[in-house]
Amino acid sequence: MSVKWTSVILLIQLSFYFSSGSCGKVLVWAAEYSHWMNMKTILEELVQRGHEVTVLASSFENFSMEDVKRWSELPKDTFWLYFSQMQEMMWMFGDIIRNFCKDMVSNKKLMKKLQESRFDVVFADPFFPCSELLAELFNIPLVYSLRFTPGYIFEKHCVGFIFPPSYVPVVMSELSDQMTFMERVKNMIYMLSFDFCFQMYDLKKWDQFYSEVLGRPTTLTETMGKADIWLIRNSWNFQFPHPLLPNVDFVGGLHCKPAKPLPKEMEEFVQSSGEHGVVVFSLGSMVTNMKAERANVIASALAQIPQKVR
Repeated sequence: MSVKWTSVILLIQLSFYFSSGSCGKVLVWAAEYSHWMNMKTILEELVQRGHEVTVLASSFENFSMEDVKRWSELPKDTFWLYFSQMQEMMWMFGDIIRNFCKDMVSNKKLMKKLQESRFDVVFADPFFPCSELLAELFNIPLVYSLRFTPGYIFEKHCVGFIFPPSYVPVVMSELSDQMTFMERVKNMIYMLSFDFCFQMYDLKKWDQFYSEVLGRPTTLTETMGKADIWLIRNSWNFQFPHPLLPNVDFVGGLHCKPAKPLPKEMEEFVQSSGEHGVVVFSLGSMVTNMKAERANVIASALAQIPQKVR
């Protein structure tokens, strides 16, 4: 081979390594509440790096904060009451999301504008379905950001994740991986119950809706299963061991920011804690009031530890 051709080939190879790159266009199917807080961190970084981000959002007026509180306060003392109320909320939530999705895809002017924008990727939280339909319509990759779904139902039925119930406790079951025989039986019942709830998630309505829009028979689970990447908002060392797929990556802690100096009052509280340190107790942004009975139980438990509690 001549020196001239060798130089040309070398130049082409080097161009791949030293390419300045190009910015992409990201279409975001927005989530709500804590789901959005985690997605927002990724989107802010994308914008800082020069990417163009377009967010499709809804006001979610039909899903109030009271509904969110109800979700977090599902009764666990009665097994069937717990799952019946969860099923009812999943139906209501599914109807809200599906109606919003229908309104959007039937808006020809909006869909034409999105199509002409030539997005490179769709970014979404699978807890809020519809993004997978957009990815199919525009024939572009789909990236999910997910913490978990109740009972790992989406992860199992849409992606193919494996959670052996003999040693992997079902999420929200409050079991550990060190289970007795009866706890394993309980874990199995939880798994079957969540699977039943998923089958009752108005799947037929979703399947029919997606089939009508795409013009061919399909299902919600099949469409979700085509996602290219799953970003799990957790760390692998906080997970119970279970098989993983190659398109899964743990990104827990992305929302964490560098620590700032404590306010004077808090600093004095910490410094006065002695050798045992402090415990900061928070219920997040969704709980604004609590029954006195539950508050007393929490206060009684915290009073038994040696740390100072804030």
